[in-house]
Amino acid sequence: MRIRIALTVIGMSFISTLAVADDTNPKGHEMKKESAAKAPKPMSDAQLTKQAMSAGPADISKDASIAVMNEKMEVREIKKGTNGWLCMAMGPDSMCADKEWQSWAEAWIGHKPPQVKAVGIAYMLAGDHGASNTDPYAMEAKPDNNWVVSPPHIMVLSPDTKLIDSLPTDPGTGGPWVMWKGTPYAHIMVPTVPMPKVAAGKPTK
Repeated sequence: MRIRIALTVIGMSFISTLAVADDTNPKGHEMKKESAAKAPKPMSDAQLTKQAMSAGPADISKDASIAVMNEKMEVREIKKGTNGWLCMAMGPDSMCADKEWQSWAEAWIGHKPPQVKAVGIAYMLAGDHGASNTDPYAMEAKPDNNWVVSPPHIMVLSPDTKLIDSLPTDPGTGGPWVMWKGTPYAHIMVPTVPMPKVAAGKPTK
C-alpha cells in the first residue's frame, strides 16, 4: 500500500519553506512571489473524489466512502459511503480498500503489527509512483531497497503471512509477487497489466 506517498508532499513543502524563509531579504520576497505563482492550485473536493474513485472498480467506488490524506497524514472524509469500502486520494496516488486493508493501514501508520482476521482486498487501478519492495517505511529509491513503480494492481492480504511464502518476491516474474516478505506487512501484489521487466535490486522507471 502507498499511504506513505503522501509524505513526499512534506518534503516538497519543506523545500518551499526554505526558499522563502528570509522575509527581510528583498530576494526572499521575490522568491516568495515566484513560489506563490508556481504553487499548484488546491484540488477541489470534486477533483479529489474523482481521483480517489479512479483507484477501484466503478461498482465498488460509487458507494465507497471518499477521503483525502494531507501532507500531515491527516485524513478528511469527503463522503460517507454505504458499502464498507474506503477510496482515498493520497498525494499523487489513490487506493480503494476494504475493511481489512483499512485496519492494516492504521497499523502501518502506527508502526504496529496488523491484526488481519480475513482475506483483504485493495485496488490501485491507477498504479502508483513507487515503493520499496522490501522496506515498508522506505521513502525513496536506493540501490538496495528494490524500489518498484507498479502498474495498475490489486493487493491481497492473508490472515497468515506464512501462507504466501511460496510466492515469488520478484515483481518482474510476470505474475503476482509478495511485497515486504518477512515483515508483518507482507501482502500479495497482483498486476492487472504486464509488469515491466527489471533487474533484481534495480528501481523500475
